[in-house]
Amino acid sequence: MEKGPVRAPAKPRGARCSNGFPEGESPRPGPSGPAEKPPRPETKSVQPADGWKGERPRSEEDNELNLPNLAAAYSSILRSLGEDPQRQGLLKTPWRAATAMQFFTKGYQETISDVLNDAIFDEDHDEMVIVKDIDMFSMCEHHLVPFVGKVHIGYLPNKQVLGLSKLARIVEIYSRRLQVQERLTKQIAVAITEALRPAGVGVVVEATSAEP
Repeated sequence: MEKGPVRAPAKPRGARCSNGFPEGESPRPGPSGPAEKPPRPETKSVQPADGWKGERPRSEEDNELNLPNLAAAYSSILRSLGEDPQRQGLLKTPWRAATAMQFFTKGYQETISDVLNDAIFDEDHDEMVIVKDIDMFSMCEHHLVPFVGKVHIGYLPNKQVLGLSKLARIVEIYSRRLQVQERLTKQIAVAITEALRPAGVGVVVEATSAEP
């Protein structure tokens, strides 16, 4: 006696096969290996703005809160150099170094608008304004060593001028940050351009670095 084909018992609705997919479905073709995780949203580091409308990256309160951590980091550096931070000559060095670094980078606590708001004057003046030999001190962001020099600024007014002492303040605010000479030059020029909208502006930075 012939027997007909044997049918498997029906699976309850919604049952899944051994591959984990519902009955009658198969996985879509895709790359082998574990599934890729969804990309994380990009996080951009905060950079000081080129111009005078940027936000203040650091406050005096930040200095007070971060000083102990900064001093601890300098203690670690001293130990890594083979020194003893507890010996007499170095007992206060980590705190002094931390305070000094905050002073060397105090430009992060200021914005250009802090010093320019009341120093821009309407003048029917169209001759070039030049200020030479502005002292500059900054910290190289590549080696954390100082570079020093002079800054020379010239601009061609467009019905507005800036108090001459404020040009030196612009230089100070941007130089007292971790810097490279090229960006420092650009930031000074952009700040003057945004503040005055002059017919033209030129900035020259002459500096000597202590980089090894």
